[in-house]
Amino acid sequence: MERRDLEIFLTLAAQLHFGRTADELHVSQARVSQTIKKLERQIGAPLFERTSRCVELTPIGRRLRDDLEPAVRRIQEGIDRAVTAARGVGGVLGVAFQAPPVADLVSGLLEEFSDRLPDCAVQVREADFADPFALLRDGEVDVLATLFPIDEPGLTTGPVVFTEPLVLAVSARHPFARKKSVSLEDLARDTVFRAAWPSTGWDDSFRTPKGSPVPRGRAVATVQELFAAISASEGVCPVAAHAADYFARPNIVYVPIRDAPPAEWGLVWRTAGETGRLRAFVEAAREFARG
Repeated sequence: MERRDLEIFLTLAAQLHFGRTADELHVSQARVSQTIKKLERQIGAPLFERTSRCVELTPIGRRLRDDLEPAVRRIQEGIDRAVTAARGVGGVLGVAFQAPPVADLVSGLLEEFSDRLPDCAVQVREADFADPFALLRDGEVDVLATLFPIDEPGLTTGPVVFTEPLVLAVSARHPFARKKSVSLEDLARDTVFRAAWPSTGWDDSFRTPKGSPVPRGRAVATVQELFAAISASEGVCPVAAHAADYFARPNIVYVPIRDAPPAEWGLVWRTAGETGRLRAFVEAAREFARG
């Protein structure tokens, strides 16, 4: 049975009048009659007793009505809730940040959104360092602020919300620590951890823009593990410039990378998870980015 057929049957079961049923559903009486006849053929028994004076449900028709009404009501309630979630802007918006300090750096965006939509609470989460998309894919947050560029199936990218230089985190004992700046080509001279890679001239082969191979560092699970490895002179790592303020340590030096493209932090969300409040947040982010 199609949903429209069920709607016609239940409306006729309530109205017990073909004309009123047709008027309520904005269909012809012929459509109502044809639908009921089709249902009766499928079931194999009459659902209504029709006389020149009245229309009444048969015992099988009453049983069908009683069985269908709760199920159809639950389906409609589910659809209504989905529509409300898609169009509504109230409730809670989960926002994850791959680098927690970026939440401070775009605090103006969060404040602006809260001012616009006071009925929508923003819940800030920290994304996993090793798998920043996990909270997003699991549906625990609505949107993620992450380092661009990305190309992940099922995810939609939005506006860039913050841009900053790239710097190289090195041990204070490293020869680079005495330099005013380094170049991307210098990365081929040491083991390099992967935390924030330049978007231009890099791919999974880990080579500099001129093609020199870059030794790949071991995988690290947390940002604290990364900086502990750098402190121990296990390698170096390109990171966004805010790290110099938020992760200042006496045994780590942050050296500018003079020819690196900037680090861009942007929004990404599940393509299938777009809602009214998410659209409102993205629009606020675009205006925030325009300044």
